[in-house]
Amino acid sequence: MATYRQIQDWVKQHYGFVPKTCWIAHVKEIAGIKVNNAPNRLGEERLIPCPQDKVEPIHAALKHFGMVN
Repeated sequence: MATYRQIQDWVKQHYGFVPKTCWIAHVKEIAGIKVNNAPNRLGEERLIPCPQDKVEPIHAALKHFGMVN
């Protein structure tokens, strides 16, 4: 399982941008990977969802690290 930092580095190297950790968590949730909620989280809704054009590069990173098929 890759760390958020490893995913950020891979996306930056291959796609030229650094994804926010909240975007990574959103894509992981979309892919069916369980993510933990922070104890100080205020609500269940996602405040900063991943932009649609950034989903595929982050999903590609998850595939690269073997986290999804």
